[in-house]
Amino acid sequence: MAEQTLNKEIKNRTVRIRLIDGSQVSGQVNINRDPGYDRASDLVTSYREPFLILFDVTVNTSGLESSIKHKTLFINKSHIIWAAPDDTQK
Repeated sequence: MAEQTLNKEIKNRTVRIRLIDGSQVSGQVNINRDPGYDRASDLVTSYREPFLILFDVTVNTSGLESSIKHKTLFINKSHIIWAAPDDTQK
């Protein structure tokens, strides 16, 4: 089988997420995916991948005074209570 080269550009979208431990996460997801899986909601609800990959992430956890920044964060989708796209985006 010939090796395929994937040459897709990143099309990012900001999402806000609440996790089962009460943490609030805000970060970018890449929505440049296969047709039918190219919306932020598709990434969260799809069972194709068990983890949601975010970049440029800020995590706010109750009990901590300051937020924690991550370049990349993998979130197990079974730990997500809700997710919403950032309303200020086009």
